[in-house]
Amino acid sequence: MASQDQEETVSHLRPELVDFHGVSMDHFFTDNWDNVQNFQAKPDDILIATYPKAGTTWVSHMLDLLYFGKSSPKRGVSLPIFERVPFLEICISPPTGVELADKMTTSPRLIKTHLPVQLVPKSFWEQKCRIVYVARNAKDNVVSYFHFDCMDSMQPEPGDWPSYLQKFQEGKLVFGSWYDHVKGWWEKKQTYPKLLYLHYEDLAEDMERELDHVCSFLGVCPSEEERQQVKEGVQFDAMKKNRMANYSTMDGMDFKISPFMRKGKVGDWKNHFTVYQNEEFDKEYQNKMMNTTLQFRTEV
Repeated sequence: MASQDQEETVSHLRPELVDFHGVSMDHFFTDNWDNVQNFQAKPDDILIATYPKAGTTWVSHMLDLLYFGKSSPKRGVSLPIFERVPFLEICISPPTGVELADKMTTSPRLIKTHLPVQLVPKSFWEQKCRIVYVARNAKDNVVSYFHFDCMDSMQPEPGDWPSYLQKFQEGKLVFGSWYDHVKGWWEKKQTYPKLLYLHYEDLAEDMERELDHVCSFLGVCPSEEERQQVKEGVQFDAMKKNRMANYSTMDGMDFKISPFMRKGKVGDWKNHFTVYQNEEFDKEYQNKMMNTTLQFRTEV
């Protein structure tokens, strides 16, 4: 029988990456798979979908403030974002993301996922739910994901920056290939009208304009005062200080290594990529993005 010390050591081991339906995953997102796939969406559910570290929390907080900021003004500073917007496929400890979503009494339910489009539970399509997808340029995305994987012990061991960059290009990170993810959702948008495809860089450049797009898509008409409340609430510095938005109440994350919300900038990749890495990355990027109309900006 293992000693208590041994059991504690085992429980703190980082998970291994596995191939799951052709997508790199770890067991924290596959352990509850049947329940995730059988999740029953409601017609007014709103799914917030992203590749990891592409502005998920930003847009989750925005939508939560839009819908509930007026009726429950304390909600955004008293309830953690992961309870306000459950992470559907997560299964770290009870309650699971599915259980949290099932227990929600708010309408609409705001639900988050990092799943590539082909793995999204079919009830979201059957119920014709609205979906907000957020995409971030590959270079900033990989930098942000690297810092996150360094500080989050629930993620596989990241290794050093050069090897991490290679893994990103090969799709060997949790939730698979960035390329497949952003392109898969972009293709879905062409045939599924209830999908709004946002770009992180556009949000960073002009929040007012993007908020208009979001409100129009969702069919909500906030007052000027409510809009102001949302804009102030989603400013990076405000969210970084807000313990209910910055994940500082979540176990398993080491903020001494990196904060969950690090910089929120467009173009920080320039502080990480060497000239050679950038050239090699660009070559592969051109190759992998050849057959898509989807385009990104790496600076604004």
